[in-house]
Formats: sequence, structure tokens, C-alpha cells
Amino acid sequence: MQAIILAGGTGVRLRPYTTILPKPLMPIGEKAILEIVLMQLKAAGFKELVFTVGYLAELIEAYFGDGSKWKVKIKYSREKKPLGTVGPLTLIKGLAPNFLVMNGDVLCDLDYADLMCKHSRERNEVTICSYARKVKIDLGVLDFKQGQLKDYIEKPEYSFQVSMGIYGINRSMIKQMPKGKRKDLPNLVREQIKEGGKIGVYNFSGIWYDIGRIEDYQMAQNEFHDHYARFMGKKKKGEIT
Repeated sequence: MQAIILAGGTGVRLRPYTTILPKPLMPIGEKAILEIVLMQLKAAGFKELVFTVGYLAELIEAYFGDGSKWKVKIKYSREKKPLGTVGPLTLIKGLAPNFLVMNGDVLCDLDYADLMCKHSRERNEVTICSYARKVKIDLGVLDFKQGQLKDYIEKPEYSFQVSMGIYGINRSMIKQMPKGKRKDLPNLVREQIKEGGKIGVYNFSGIWYDIGRIEDYQMAQNEFHDHYARFMGKKKKGEIT
């Protein structure tokens, strides 16, 4: 199986840490985030990894090399300018018919092989991993109509299904895109929905951190050793609907 790792971002939300270190090399425990992801993908059966790089690319390339240290094959695709989340895929030669795409700053215990099985089995153009994320509003929320208050909710908490930054993608989606042009996945998905394309969802209920958020990065640091076995694939938790 083939996996594309988006590792070219500047990590604005983690500054000043990312001023000298690319976000995928930020440490979690004793390893870089991307090294943990690499080990997870290898355990799930992925043989070829492609890193799309841009910002501080030379540091990522120096750290991982050709992947022989981990007994996987690593290729690199360099962006001369930021191309978004799917634009970089148009520069990659030899895409598999179906392949995994994920952000290089995601840490979770997702069963990646199961995701790709669902994606291929259902013949989706795109399959998006979904996670229920709670968001707390640290303000009093007013519910009113025509100037009359109906309710006053102090610091409510809401739950939303959010994209995890992990996707199964069919090669046909990339072939129809202009090469080297900036494009983000939400735009591609909305276009496919309008055209009647098959966009699947893989619901996940395990552990997920968006390391690009300083709050998640701190939580991952604090809880990494508690969940190490699950991150390394000894215990998986996922749900398909």
C-alpha cells in the first residue's frame, strides 16, 4: 500500500517552536511525530511512503533519508510554493489506484489498513476520517428572537464531527486536476459532491491529536507513554458506519 504524508507546512500555530524545526519533526516522547506515524504505517502494511515537503525540507530529508533505517521506501516531492492539501499530489508520479493521504502532524491509533479496506470496498472517490470533537465556548451564549431572550447558556460545550486530516483517495481525483496548482481538499470534496461523486466517511472513536494545535501537542506530550502500546499498533480501536 502507498501513503502520502503532507509535511510541507510552516506550522504557524506552533511558533516559535517551528521557527527552526518543521512541524513533523516536533518531538513526542523520544521520537519525532512523523517517525511515530512512519512506524504505524509500516506495521499496517504500507511499503511506500511519499513525503510532500517544502518548509525546512532539508531537515526532514536528512532525518528520514530513503527510509532504509525503518525498512520502508521513502520518496520526496518538493513544493516550490505552498499548494494546499491536495495540490501537492499532482506533482507525484506513480500514484497507486487508491492511496492514503494524511497530514504529517496527526497522532492517533487509527487502523490505517481497515480505513483503506473500507475505501476500496465501497469504491469511494474520497473517504474522510471523522472524529467527534467537543468544543467549549468560554462565554455566556444568548439564544434570543426578536429582541427577547429565550435562554442563557453559560459556557456551553458542543460536539462536532470533524475531519481528522486522514483520507483514502482514488487516483482518478488527482488526474483531473491541473498540475502544480494550489487546491485544498475541502474544495475538491465540495466539487465532487456537486458532481454526484462518492464521498465516504470513516467514523473513528479512538485517540486523536491534531499536533498543529498547541493544546493537543501538550496533551500528546503528557499522555504519550500512557497510550504508547496503542500508538504502536498493539491495540487498535476504530468504528465503521
